[in-house]
Amino acid sequence: MADYHFVYKDVEGTTTEWDDLQRKYGNLPPKPDTFKPAPFTPAADPDLRPKSAAWIDEKSPEELEELEDDDLDDDRFLQEYRKKRLAEMQQASKVVRYGSVVPISGSDFVREVSQAPQDVWVVVLLYKDGVPECGLLHTCLEELATRYPATKFVKIISTDCIPNYPDHNLPTILVYNNGAVKGTLVGLSQFGGRRCTPESVALALCKSDPVLNDGHSNNASKDDVIDGVRKKFIETLVTRHEDEEDYSSD
Repeated sequence: MADYHFVYKDVEGTTTEWDDLQRKYGNLPPKPDTFKPAPFTPAADPDLRPKSAAWIDEKSPEELEELEDDDLDDDRFLQEYRKKRLAEMQQASKVVRYGSVVPISGSDFVREVSQAPQDVWVVVLLYKDGVPECGLLHTCLEELATRYPATKFVKIISTDCIPNYPDHNLPTILVYNNGAVKGTLVGLSQFGGRRCTPESVALALCKSDPVLNDGHSNNASKDDVIDGVRKKFIETLVTRHEDEEDYSSD
């Protein structure tokens, strides 16, 4: 006759009095925690999200063009805001964008600087390889070039631009607009010395004119540009402080 074995399995986590007694005297390991799956939360359907200005800001120009008034729940404000955002995006796409510090030679100067579009500010770095101060300022300008892509940044070896230009004046920045020199900043001390930052360089550049242009604020005044630079400076300080706190806590 076949030998049948039955295994009784109770609810997970249930133990017998014998097991409990053995655990009390250390003969069995502690009872493992009962498995509890994480609560299920269904993913939010983006089509069911309330329509708002923030919702429109997330849309690309193509998506905004495809939207119809019916998609905006017949909300007149959202309909007008959509048209405004689309116009802003289209205008921004027309703005000339640079985004880096471009090296030029003496023969390029007139074309790249003097003949730049009238509405474009040009920042010219006079430098020489091997001068540490030039490297420091160049690093700051590279950062500013990415933040303000509608401002043109170029660099040229000092003696290629001005014959016999003295090395003790390096680095030097020339600011051009509409074919004319609008400012000259000689030496790293103009920007805070060896402790210069992109923010200190930005404030020095905008001291008398709205040199920096991010491509989103056309015809911005000098005060508007400086306010924007200061806000960015504060954000950088806050972020740096938070990073230092995270590092120290680790």
